[in-house]
Amino acid sequence: MPNGNAPPVPTAPHLDHERLSKPIHEERPLKVICIGAAASGLLVAYKLQRSFENYELIVYDKNDDIGGTWYENKYPGCSCDVAAHTYTWSFEPNPNWSSVYAGSKEIYEYFKGIAKKYDLEKYCKLSHRVQKAVWNVEKGRWEVEVQNLVDGTIIQDSCDMIINAGGLLNTWKLPDIEGINDFKGPLLHTAHWDTSVDLEGKRVGIIGNGSSAIQVVPAIAPQVDKIINFIRRPTWITPMNVEQHIYTEEERRAFEDPETLLKYRKELETAFSSIWPLFYADSDSQKGIFAAVVTEMKEKLRDEKLRELLIPTWAVGCRRITPGTGYLEALSSDKVEVVFGEVSKITETGCIGGDGVEHPLDVLICATGFDTSNRPQFPVIGIEGKDLNDIWAKESESYWGIATHGFPNYFMVGGPSTPVANGPVLIALEAQIDYALKMIDRWQTENIHHVQPKLEAVREFNEHKNKFMERMVWSQDCRSWYKNNSVTGKVTVIWPGSTLQYLEAMAEPRYEDWDIQYTGNRFAWLGNGYSQTEMDSTADWAYYLRYQDDSPFQSRGKRRKAMTRKKVDKSEMSDVF
Repeated sequence: MPNGNAPPVPTAPHLDHERLSKPIHEERPLKVICIGAAASGLLVAYKLQRSFENYELIVYDKNDDIGGTWYENKYPGCSCDVAAHTYTWSFEPNPNWSSVYAGSKEIYEYFKGIAKKYDLEKYCKLSHRVQKAVWNVEKGRWEVEVQNLVDGTIIQDSCDMIINAGGLLNTWKLPDIEGINDFKGPLLHTAHWDTSVDLEGKRVGIIGNGSSAIQVVPAIAPQVDKIINFIRRPTWITPMNVEQHIYTEEERRAFEDPETLLKYRKELETAFSSIWPLFYADSDSQKGIFAAVVTEMKEKLRDEKLRELLIPTWAVGCRRITPGTGYLEALSSDKVEVVFGEVSKITETGCIGGDGVEHPLDVLICATGFDTSNRPQFPVIGIEGKDLNDIWAKESESYWGIATHGFPNYFMVGGPSTPVANGPVLIALEAQIDYALKMIDRWQTENIHHVQPKLEAVREFNEHKNKFMERMVWSQDCRSWYKNNSVTGKVTVIWPGSTLQYLEAMAEPRYEDWDIQYTGNRFAWLGNGYSQTEMDSTADWAYYLRYQDDSPFQSRGKRRKAMTRKKVDKSEMSDVF
């Protein structure tokens, strides 16, 4: 991590004079580059468009369409493993979900629909890959190199702020197995699916038993001749939090009533948040779900050897919880053969599994996931000339998942220490974007050169996080991408608390944790003595007068109670729970 000895910020007294000719909080020109036109990048565009003026936004994405992982992932059975009504932005419900768990195409169409509804695609430059970003301390700007993937040309761009919304599930990778490129049949990765490949009557090998594998296996089993599932380690296959259900026409008509839909969404969200206690390793919730899932897996796995090899001994949730419908039943069927252990070699015609036997295959599917190291997919050169990739080579440390020291005016969505496994996810990403935009608003309305988390704030937060994680299931001895694919390493991906706790923590920026450097006099933004209200002929100059005191409460506790006053009675929650 940088040592905090940053180059001095350039002074520019002429900027003070420019500010003195304008009223307080004058919005100076702002340019933002957002990386990624998936769910988070589109939300950045929506929120900038809704709240800001005098800005320019470019959203670069390497794909030829928006949607990110939901555009890329087209493998059979691909769907979201959380209820679709919890996989929306807080303000943008979708009454038309076809089922409790929606498929990837339907989720893609949801985000595509948002982009069209709010005219967000005008900000997107598709088939453009960001290749490098370098901080220019003299200019207080990022210099960004971008490749046009259509014609190969290189574009030199620059901006005041970068928001990296590229996401974790973005860079797929083939396994590092000898002979991976020797296989003569179709070689597929679940995140780079070739829809032209015909699986009918084929012998299909599937490497992995993670989130995508447990969806692919039952989806293709009816059409293939045989599936050989190569599995390295056990995993928990849990029941769905809510049972899968195809919504009837009557139910979807009911969802057209905003109040009915809001009540249902709150029920689902509340149920999702209620899983938090099970992540404490010694909690009664953990002990209860451990026993329940063991019982269910044993019931579905008829073969005693499969039970011994597939059911873990570590806590439920140490690795990402993977609910799967039909996977365990498929493993017990005649259509599927399970081979445990590492695949030692891939030949022209098959795989040599952990049993030392070569298994002939027509098609090989790698359900081996993504690069989840949190490192950016391009060099990011910060304030001391250091690359964030090098700094995070062994351990990624952020400030609350949104920024890190040494990289000013650089924000992340879903960075290290984001609550990706703690409860509802999208609302946490929404909170991150809101926080970043509050910092950007302050930059735009004051004569700030740059903002970055203080080094001591990053260090102390990560010390707290590491201590907190000692009591949690994620620290147990299982290999997990929460620990950068290690067994005993530090938990770097996950926030130390529930999603609801994260929302409270993120509600207001802790400016004392931030290094805020000004260009010129720090009070030049006070301007010429006039308020913005006095410069607006349509404004109410006595806006502060009212009938009664309806102002926000000044204590956190009272504000929280006013905001979260219960509107859903848990005792009246619908039968789906």
